[in-house]
Amino acid sequence: MRILIDADACPVKEETYKVALRHKVPVVVVSNSPIRVPQSALITRKVVSDAFDAADDWIVEAIETDGGVAAVVITADILLADRCLKLGASVVAPNGKPFTTASIGSAVATRAIMADLRAGGDIVGGPPPFGKQDRSRFLSALDEVLVRMLRAGR
Repeated sequence: MRILIDADACPVKEETYKVALRHKVPVVVVSNSPIRVPQSALITRKVVSDAFDAADDWIVEAIETDGGVAAVVITADILLADRCLKLGASVVAPNGKPFTTASIGSAVATRAIMADLRAGGDIVGGPPPFGKQDRSRFLSALDEVLVRMLRAGR
């Protein structure tokens, strides 16, 4: 089992390290540019090219290599979450809300509607500001996913 972080804009890298180290789960920090990571044998950094979706593609390939079921992906990218879920990975957003096979369809549809509205010139708000509650919810959600996977022997 390992955690893959879509790291370029991830606000919960430190929280991920904390939970992963407690459970002794390896973490791969995937980004388009070098990101400082703690000195630990469990935490590695993978810098990919700056090509469009290079980090997403690397994460998906890593999940395919692992067989999917042993991966936890941290991302706010709905389309990446969809790709990862289809491969059997668990996916948690930085705000602590898990993406599931039951919820991803509506998330993709909402994303498409919002993109159409923006393309048509409508002014639509973005997500709410990231706050302490989001950070707390993320810590709980990640811990819950890891405990469930460890109990299942993944």
